[in-house]
Amino acid sequence: MNVTTVFKKTVLMLMLLIVSTVIYAHGERNQEPFLRMKTLQWYDVKWSVKNEATIKVNDELILEGKVHFFSRWPQVINKPDTIFLANATPGPVFIREESYMNEVPMIQSTGVEVGEVYDFRVKLKARIPGRHHVHPMINVESAGGLVGPGIWVNVEGDADDFVYSVETRTGQTIENLGTYATGNVYKWHAIWAAIAAFWLIWWIRRPLLIQRYLLVKDGQWGKLITLTDKKMGATLMVVIIGLLIYANSITREAYEYTIPLQGGRAVVDVVPNSDKGLITVKNKRAEYYLPGRTVTIDAEITNNHNLPIRIGEFTSANLRFINKALPYAVAGLDEGYPEELVAGASLGIDDDTSIMPGETKRVLIDATDVAWEIERLSSLLNDPDSSYGGLLFFYDSNGKRIIKEVYGQILPTFKK
Repeated sequence: MNVTTVFKKTVLMLMLLIVSTVIYAHGERNQEPFLRMKTLQWYDVKWSVKNEATIKVNDELILEGKVHFFSRWPQVINKPDTIFLANATPGPVFIREESYMNEVPMIQSTGVEVGEVYDFRVKLKARIPGRHHVHPMINVESAGGLVGPGIWVNVEGDADDFVYSVETRTGQTIENLGTYATGNVYKWHAIWAAIAAFWLIWWIRRPLLIQRYLLVKDGQWGKLITLTDKKMGATLMVVIIGLLIYANSITREAYEYTIPLQGGRAVVDVVPNSDKGLITVKNKRAEYYLPGRTVTIDAEITNNHNLPIRIGEFTSANLRFINKALPYAVAGLDEGYPEELVAGASLGIDDDTSIMPGETKRVLIDATDVAWEIERLSSLLNDPDSSYGGLLFFYDSNGKRIIKEVYGQILPTFKK
């Protein structure tokens, strides 16, 4: 490679750095479609601020809503026997002050039942300035984080102004937990670093590699570790044990009451759902029409309710498709929900008339939007398990909402 070629490549790289802009990525789009469609279905999600709102360092933000654990949980990942409610943000830009599931504090992990719905609430506090995407998230043991819908939040101010004060069980007030006892942290890190540096210098003060390799090769083990080395090792061991005993004693004196790290699990009871048997949905056929970015579901719906019902919404992987001909469904669309996750076109239903009590009706449902591509959900056709999952929201004649799962195999098609 000559000098001219190197110069040209260097100039090109500099130009790219100059003209390039900041790229924001939605990490949840990297998750496989079956993970997003057949694990958690988030709905009624609300944020205490609007999308693209601006708040200041130390301001609070609340996320709350409902999460449905899909009954047809994928076989390739662990069941949600151990989960932890969290938040998904680009690093520790917020701190989590409180979190609840069904009003039970989620300081610890818990287990849930598939097919059930749980209320959640997460209270955050802004810590680092910037433009951040904020989601609710549930971590599942051995499966990782499963992310809900998110909004953009702009945080202004100075990170050095962040303060997180708490009151201990003994009544002591800690003004700022972020800087509490940092002097002790620095001091003990310095002590252990000094001991480690001394031990390292003790061995590298003499030739290490070649000469010691030759001693090993010749079997002269006695010269590798001398009597002085053994004495120094024993002395250092006594010093370290003495330091640990001393550190433990002054800690006990400074903090009379201590609580060990907790290894237990919280217990979250399922809220009884009296609507489970009111509607039955059977998937007869499902297709993804690639040119039209449309998921078509052929479903058989049985109304066991004592009132007529209509389909109001289909939601899957945080995408929402609304039947705009049904006022109850339009009213149920939260104002603060991310616009990019709400389909612009109405939910297509070939027969949108009411399903009467005791009636069974075969219905074709079309969910059309470019979001299937943008959210990388169309790649479900490349999954080893080409199946889909979602929720159908029904409304009876009194406006009561009844939610049912819909799931099944899905096939690609290039013709309508």
